[in-house]
Amino acid sequence: MTLRVTLDFTEKDLEHFRKLARKAMESTEQQSRDQIISSARALLKEVDERVETDFIRTRLGQLQILIEMLEDDGWGMQEVGRKRVLSALSYFNNPDDLIPDHIPGLGYLDDAIMVELLCRELKPEIEAYQDFVAYRSSAAKRRGVDPAELNRTDFLKNREQALLSRMRRRRRRGGGGGSGGKSPFSLF
Repeated sequence: MTLRVTLDFTEKDLEHFRKLARKAMESTEQQSRDQIISSARALLKEVDERVETDFIRTRLGQLQILIEMLEDDGWGMQEVGRKRVLSALSYFNNPDDLIPDHIPGLGYLDDAIMVELLCRELKPEIEAYQDFVAYRSSAAKRRGVDPAELNRTDFLKNREQALLSRMRRRRRRGGGGGSGGKSPFSLF
């Protein structure tokens, strides 16, 4: 049996979480990338050892992809994206978060909510990274190379080729004029 609980956050509630996130972002400048990642890994380990609820484990498990994005040299995350992800992870370095983590059953609930909100905010970055990882895995298998040999440049070239190919197919099908033949304005 499962139980569905819906939390409706008002704009005032969301603003409270935004303030907490902004405070964490400010602390990012005082910590190194490695410190932030290390603290996020420690939280994941602690949750793995102490938390039994799937809701919290699943949400906090999303931190792993943020860590992978930062550490994946092949992805070569740009500075703006890196700062956004580090800022998100820095929230979890704060021992004085909304609900103290040592409270059984509830201590990680605020962390789980924050992960959910932050992952929604970082959705474009996460989806792009997941696309890259899928491309790298299939392309490495197809080419018979180590996935580590493929990087963001390879991924972007592949995406460009796919877009050009799709454009040529549409052109051949007559996708420009709608009549199925060449456009009356075609110069080619």
